[in-house]
Amino acid sequence: MHPSSSSAPQFNMSSKRKAPSATTANVLMVGTGEYTTGFVGGTAADSDKGAGVVALTMFDLRRRGKVGRVGMCGVNGRKFPGIRKHMQKNIGDVYKDMDLTCDTYPSDDAVDPKAYLEALKSFQPGDVAIIFTPDDTHYEIAMACINQGMHVMVTKPIVQTLEHHKDLIRAAKDKNVLVSMEVHKRWDPFYADARDRARSQLGNFQYMYAYMSQPKHQLETFKAWAGKSSDISFYLNSHHIDFSEWTLEGIAKPVRVTATPSTGVAKSKGMETEDSITLTVQWENFEGGTLGCAVYTSSWVAPKSDVHSQQRFFYMGTNGEINVDQAHRGMTVAVDEKPFGSVNPLFMKYTPTNGMFSGQGSYGVKSFECFVDACREINAGNKSVTDYDDGSLATVGTTVQGTAILEAGRRSLDLDGMPMDIVYDGDGHVPVDIKPHEFSN
Repeated sequence: MHPSSSSAPQFNMSSKRKAPSATTANVLMVGTGEYTTGFVGGTAADSDKGAGVVALTMFDLRRRGKVGRVGMCGVNGRKFPGIRKHMQKNIGDVYKDMDLTCDTYPSDDAVDPKAYLEALKSFQPGDVAIIFTPDDTHYEIAMACINQGMHVMVTKPIVQTLEHHKDLIRAAKDKNVLVSMEVHKRWDPFYADARDRARSQLGNFQYMYAYMSQPKHQLETFKAWAGKSSDISFYLNSHHIDFSEWTLEGIAKPVRVTATPSTGVAKSKGMETEDSITLTVQWENFEGGTLGCAVYTSSWVAPKSDVHSQQRFFYMGTNGEINVDQAHRGMTVAVDEKPFGSVNPLFMKYTPTNGMFSGQGSYGVKSFECFVDACREINAGNKSVTDYDDGSLATVGTTVQGTAILEAGRRSLDLDGMPMDIVYDGDGHVPVDIKPHEFSN
């Protein structure tokens, strides 16, 4: 898309193909929905991401010389005229010096669930793929991008099964590419500090309670897949489960998962899915073999309130405790169109400064920028892929426990609350299987 026209031409020709360089990264965004563009159902998303996150960030990274060519791939090319107008209104007309040129796949008159395969032909090894699509499509798309030799970032959950996660680990190693999960809460300064305090001051893990919600209208936003190919636990519990895995690395491991649902609202709308899902996870501390318990609850039937999403957790170790409320950072705004709201510019700062986009310090941007920077460092030969297994990025090799918890939770729900045990390899750190718990007589 070109900033001077809302109906600018697409550039799908292979002649647009550019080799990656040490200074810039060519980026293919797979997925055209709320998080990528802010465009849902023919209009701006009714959420805190009306201008999108991924596309806006990539355009700004290009303005700053870190990204070169930008591509975007979806399923329904007929949406692209609306997406171009939306991005022009919410990005091009809001911020100065923002070039919105973007190659789009498929063509404007086509519908093609496999359009990403055609898009991949115009990208090279060392380029970057960022995947924000329905959960059940992550594995197939990610594998195709890895096989193309591209570095890959996938929204959470990176995949839905332990087996698929292990496949990604093997494929990433074979192709020597960086594969990571996009979990922006790792860049939230409150969450990052809570993690550091828990690891350095709070001792063995004792208890955690985490809650995250979305308002009821999100059921309509996600009706194409809600309850059909994924659920609210995969979509939201994945945030705080990743926080636990990141925080408890080397301290504790998840060993048992039991899931319970709340139902009624979604089914009254003709959607066969849970309203809320609670996962109770038993963690075993490596020191002494003592036990801790974490309770993760997610819901998408919350009422509209001062925030789009309630997000908070309580963490207790043997030596202390931490409370974090991500939704309320002490700033409220009221304007005529939206009388009252608690806002969080730490996540995304959409308000321009002197006409320029100035959200580079927000953790919604940092999550992507740090991944792009890592890919540039690898392409330049300054870093190796394995250098990022140190916890600085949520690489596929360091996030496998989270996938095991989420799959075990789904299997527990499907077995009417049966506890599921997570089975480990010889050294006790890497999950290898999930099995129903065997009760002793």
